[in-house]
Amino acid sequence: MRYSGWKALAIGTLLLSTPAFGGPSGGEIHAEAMASIGAYDDPELVAYLEGLVNEIVSVSEMAGKEFTFTLLDSGDINAFATADNYVYMNRGLLNYVSNEAQVVSILAHEVGHITQKHVSLMPVAAGGARFLSWLVGALSGSQEAYEAGTAYANSLLKGHGRDNELQADEAAARYMAKLGYDPDQLLEMLGTMKDIENMQKEFAAQGGAPRRSYHGIFASHPRNDMRLRSAVSKAQTIESPATRDAGAARYREMTEGLVWGENFKEKESTPERYSDMALRVQFDFPDGWTHSKDKQTGTVSGEPEGGEARLGMKPIPRTAQTPEEYLYNYLDISQLRDGREITPSRLKGFTGILPGHGGNPDQRIAVVYYKLNAYLFTGEVPRQDDFSEFDEKFLESIDTFRPISNRQIEGQKPKTIHYVKATGATTFEALGEHLKLNPFEVQTLRVINGYYPTGEPQPGEWIRIFRQ
Repeated sequence: MRYSGWKALAIGTLLLSTPAFGGPSGGEIHAEAMASIGAYDDPELVAYLEGLVNEIVSVSEMAGKEFTFTLLDSGDINAFATADNYVYMNRGLLNYVSNEAQVVSILAHEVGHITQKHVSLMPVAAGGARFLSWLVGALSGSQEAYEAGTAYANSLLKGHGRDNELQADEAAARYMAKLGYDPDQLLEMLGTMKDIENMQKEFAAQGGAPRRSYHGIFASHPRNDMRLRSAVSKAQTIESPATRDAGAARYREMTEGLVWGENFKEKESTPERYSDMALRVQFDFPDGWTHSKDKQTGTVSGEPEGGEARLGMKPIPRTAQTPEEYLYNYLDISQLRDGREITPSRLKGFTGILPGHGGNPDQRIAVVYYKLNAYLFTGEVPRQDDFSEFDEKFLESIDTFRPISNRQIEGQKPKTIHYVKATGATTFEALGEHLKLNPFEVQTLRVINGYYPTGEPQPGEWIRIFRQ
């Protein structure tokens, strides 16, 4: 799968700067999500969740309307709805859900945003800014990009979001009651979300928290939200043809083996990707380009079928200088036009345009540091008139440069969820030691099993763990 951060950033700018003209269509957002993130490959689990969405819609104000559900292959904790009746849940959120009723509470909440017309009334604020801030952050790996987008989305939603969230919760509670689920499970799910938030704040205060993944589902609720509790109480008076239990056993069956965290096995190579397993680096040439390596010089070069352009990359020893100083002082390259720092995969680099002379066209020059090497990129075209068109492709390719991780080298599989029965000797600390978990992961075990911040499992109780 090709990840195009440039494309996502460009679309994000369009959405965030033109609220007067409405947001993107549900189909447009769906196409971007599929190209950038993709759906989780588990037909049985997806069919199970689709069935729950269909049941929810059947008791809603939009019964009979078509809804499209997608389980995204992302470890982030989020669910959202967009225009044209699209409902999304991230795989990562399922890791924190205890039973079927809690899944229904989340899906019903998102369906509620659609049935209460929150998405159609505020397509940019609800479906654009919040979605694209998350998407840009996911694609670029930039926490700053995510936080900036979230701040903008929150400013758009100020004065609207709290009421909309409560309306969606009231609708969710009604739908749950009509289907025979206990609406109190919505409050239980809220408690788990708040536990995640509190745990991350705890470790952040200690300087040991990983990048934040809790992206705001139920974020606007106080833990003891009286308006929400009132809405749940009202829903409990609704009569249903049948009463369902929480569905814990069914949920365990459906989520056994669910991927936890990053899904390494989904990383696929493409014909345009150049990988050097010795140097442990890779980058992608533009779509449709072919590439080859000169074994004598170590230079890899790629070009389109017609040979209208060429991009080369050569590893050479680096110095202690900055990438900019390295280009000018060590490689003795002439002054570049539009020079600027670059940070592909958070590595240090510098790029600019080398002006043509003597009838020769401009060139794109870039250098990226990784470990002991400087990776020098040169983008060239035979005709100056073609430079602007291909320079965008040069920059996109350079931006894909990244190290090859140990997991890729070793073919490591992702962690997955499993369920085990506790014994009289089971403690979370003992589980953490056995599974080789760090302190944050041990506390995460507590959260996903409902024992944060204290408490131990009871003998015979099903405990959820994650392991390789």
